[in-house]
Amino acid sequence: MDKIIIEGRRPLSGTVKMSGAKNAVLPIMTAALIPSGISRITRVPKLRDTYTMIKLLEIVGANVEFTGNTLKIDSTNVDNPEAPYDLVKTMRASFYILGPLIARFGRVKVSMPGGCAWGPRPVDFHLKGLERLGAKLTLKEGYILAEAEQLQGSEIRLEFPSVGATGNLAMAAATASGTTVIYNAAREPEIVQLCEFLNKMGANISGIGSETLTIVGVNRLHPTDIKVIPDRIETGTFLIAGALLGKITVRGIVIDHLDTVLGKLKDVGCKISVGESSITLEPPDKIKPVDMTTAVYPGFPTDLQAQWVALMSLADGSSTIKDTVYHDRFSHIPELARLGANIQVNHNTAFVRGVDSLVGAPVMSTDIRASASLIIAGLAASGETEVSRVYHIDRGYERIEEKFSHLGANISREHD
Repeated sequence: MDKIIIEGRRPLSGTVKMSGAKNAVLPIMTAALIPSGISRITRVPKLRDTYTMIKLLEIVGANVEFTGNTLKIDSTNVDNPEAPYDLVKTMRASFYILGPLIARFGRVKVSMPGGCAWGPRPVDFHLKGLERLGAKLTLKEGYILAEAEQLQGSEIRLEFPSVGATGNLAMAAATASGTTVIYNAAREPEIVQLCEFLNKMGANISGIGSETLTIVGVNRLHPTDIKVIPDRIETGTFLIAGALLGKITVRGIVIDHLDTVLGKLKDVGCKISVGESSITLEPPDKIKPVDMTTAVYPGFPTDLQAQWVALMSLADGSSTIKDTVYHDRFSHIPELARLGANIQVNHNTAFVRGVDSLVGAPVMSTDIRASASLIIAGLAASGETEVSRVYHIDRGYERIEEKFSHLGANISREHD
């Protein structure tokens, strides 16, 4: 199993290019199954999750070619609307196959999902929504069987603006009979791009980027091409590292996707200058403690909570970090404590008392974003930090050690 070895306290400087967004490309890949034919997706990050999704598409009958950062998905011969446990358990985004396959075949069998080790993250919102569209659902031996001769447009009110449920239901409703309105829809940029992709394929979706999506069903969709948006979570991760370690520029990004994060970094004391598709961050002499509460978009993303905790662990004072999206997403805190961080957790809130310095130690990844927080802390710590179970980070970050090394970090990967 690979490890990442970091010799800390090396200043960062220079420019780094961001990859395509993991959370955008995965649902887009499944949406390519709705029509028959060839769709091309560019700026695709080479991640474990990308390859897992490719396997899933191949299992249902698609022909997939991945060359450079371009995916070519031929859905002509898709004939097996079933997603097996072995794949779905490793990546929750596999559940995105539910909407496209019931849209195309009128039936789909999907294993209950797995993925990151924290939180229940129920799929009830997906299933209740499909029932509103007229699907008959059966749960048997850990699998969900959804069937409908023809999905019917309906009004769906999500109890929570779930990204996964919004995406799945938009894909299912695109070719349903009649009009579907999704209230309390997710507004994340990744959902915006999925809806734009569906429209490019011939869907009729309005209200994109708002809390209310209106989807007028069409008879069929056609294949098309799309370029994946940049990864705002990867961008935030590198900017947070820069706040601790040196002046850096991230390029190839969409500034508007980062408004809340940039506001918090300014509160910390960072100087930020914005270009057309780049951000240059200059760190402060001292990190000011800044409280943070995660929220759905356009709030502060839960996927940057762990990285923010790492930053606040070296702040000049105490801060409170509350995760309102996922209440038990704090598996990184015992590992940060091994490096010398002073953090207490009560329910969904972390109380961080900044320390003068961290000291390198062996630590273990527990999920994608926890891994990133440990790398940031290791880069800022004195001595050597060894991060194990880095397959987690490979699910969500493309060549993270190479990118940090390019900025001046002493970081490398060891193969066991």
